[in-house]
Formats: sequence, structure tokens, C-alpha cells
Amino acid sequence: GINAEYGDFRKELKTVNPFKIDIGAVYNLKPKDHKSFKSGSFAAQEREVVFDIDMTDYDDVRYCCSEANICSDCWVFMKIAVKILDEALRHDFGFSNLLWVYSGRRGVHCWIADENARKLNNNGRGAIADYLSLVIGGDQQAKKVTIPGIPHPSIKRSVNIITKYFKELQLSSQDFLGTPEKCQKVLSMFPSKTIQGDLGDWVTSNRDSEHKWNELKKAWFTYAKNRKNVKNENNAIYEVVLQTCYPRLDVNVTKGLNHLLKSPFSVHPKTGRVCVPFLARDVDTFDPFSVPTLKEVIAEVDKWNGEADTPDYAKTSLKPSIELFRKFANSCSKETSTSSPATADENKENRMDW
Repeated sequence: GINAEYGDFRKELKTVNPFKIDIGAVYNLKPKDHKSFKSGSFAAQEREVVFDIDMTDYDDVRYCCSEANICSDCWVFMKIAVKILDEALRHDFGFSNLLWVYSGRRGVHCWIADENARKLNNNGRGAIADYLSLVIGGDQQAKKVTIPGIPHPSIKRSVNIITKYFKELQLSSQDFLGTPEKCQKVLSMFPSKTIQGDLGDWVTSNRDSEHKWNELKKAWFTYAKNRKNVKNENNAIYEVVLQTCYPRLDVNVTKGLNHLLKSPFSVHPKTGRVCVPFLARDVDTFDPFSVPTLKEVIAEVDKWNGEADTPDYAKTSLKPSIELFRKFANSCSKETSTSSPATADENKENRMDW
């Protein structure tokens, strides 16, 4: 039964004492016994739909840091990603049980635990990932976002979210038009053979990014107005905004039913920080640099001078994170596809629509 399995799992954890755990799928057989069954009988049955957003995938559009390094300036990319994906997953797909987790170093993970999400096959997971993927192309491809025709409402919603951060992020901290090289890079994101040949002085001017962005938009709208065959003239601006700010998704992580992802509350081996969950609605105030390390948590337990029977976790700054996770787990356990109408109403009250 579940209690026996929980006891075995806890005993194994205390024996192995891992600093992190990777979580995969629920299988039809115990993984440790899979070699004793005939070939093909061991199969994954379900698992959460997951997203893994890594800051290194933004290196083509961030200039403050690179590779594994992050700062408060480029962390804004993660804020945008969380807000865009959370909105889309809840409103476009109807998912409710979402858990956002800081990866411990340079990114965030999203776990979608609704029953209908957990039971999706690889094709269903891939369809969600493809729907949410807008930035497409490798390092050698200059233009990675193309919007054909009238923009889908989800694209307009994403642009509206990005717009709230665009000045702070691209016009200020990243200064994305601050050099001739950066200007040429942004020009290449516009439709080819349009305004590129008319902006030589603009490329080399010393004005700041905010002024140059306004000039660039003016040049594009003038071009579009003079050529009546340019339809949906805002699309070119949307494409630049999306290419420089929209979430970079590792589609293979989401598509694979068997893909492993680091468990919440693991300890990142490089930073020592605990992988804590947070609410999407609080992402603007979430500070990855104040997340406690394992050493800090141990010190908090050692310094405790309150009630002796207080659980160790409640003696630390991890207490709010653990309580948040417990609420998430409780919400998941109450969800059932075969509940009665009365139970369904109760479940709705417990779902994580924050």
C-alpha cells in the first residue's frame, strides 16, 4: 500500500542521503524489478507535464551575463517566462495544479500535475510544447519569430506581458540597441529587404536604446504605410519584442514522458541553494539570490531556541516553501476524474487557481 511504499522510500532516503533527486514517470512495475519481467512489459504510465526554462538559452539576447551566470537584470527574463507560461497553461489549456520551482541556480521549472495532464502521451505533451514555442531556430538563424496573418490572442497576450518589462529589460539593463552590432542584429529580425538599407545613420548613431527603438518603430510604420501590401503592420514589431523576450523552451524536456527533472527541495550542487517552490503571482518579488543554501538551513536549525517539539523545517526559512508545497500536494490528491458533483465542487475549491 501507499503507506508501506512511503515507509520504504523514507528508509531508502535516509540510507542513501542524496543531495538531489531526479523525478521521472510512474511505471506499471517497480523500476528496481524491471529486469525480471519480459521485454516490453515495463512502461511509463503517467507523469507531470514539465517545463524547464534555463537562462543560458537567452544568451543571444542578454548582454549582462552569459552561460551559468545570472544577475537581477537578466532575472527579468525568468519573470516574463513565468507570467507568460502560467497565463497560457491556465487560460488556454485549463490546467490548475501548477507548481513553479526555482532550479537553484539559473532557471525555473514548472510542474503541471492535473490528472488530464499527467496522463498525456508524448504526442499530447509535444502539442502543448509546440503551441507555446515561438522562438524557433539555431544560433545561425537571425530571424527566429514569424507571425503570419492576424496574431493569435495568445501572442497578443504575451506581447502585453512583455511590454510591462520591455523598457526595464531591453531598453535599459540589456541596452539592446547600444552598439552598431546590436542594431544590426535587431534589424535582421525584421522582414528581409524592407527597412534595413535605409537606416545606416541610425545604426551608427550614439543615441540611447530607448530613442533608437522609437526611431526604429517610426521607420517601420512609415515603410508599411507607403506600401499598402504590408498587412498586419504591427507584426514586425511584435516579432522583435517576442524574439528578444519570449520564453525559450526546451521542447524535448516537455515532450518526453520519461524525462527526468530535479525534485523540488533538492540542493543545487554548484550553489548549494535549495530548489524552492514559489507562486507565479509572486514572481516579481521572488529573489533567487535570497533563497537559502543548505548550510544556512542547517545553521537555522542549530540556532533554534523555541519549542522543542517544533519540526526542523519549521525552524528555518524553508517553512513557507514547504507549506506551499504541502498545499500543492493536497490539491493534487483531492483531484479525481470520477468524483461526484459534490466532491467536484469541493475539489474546485482546493485547486491552485491563485
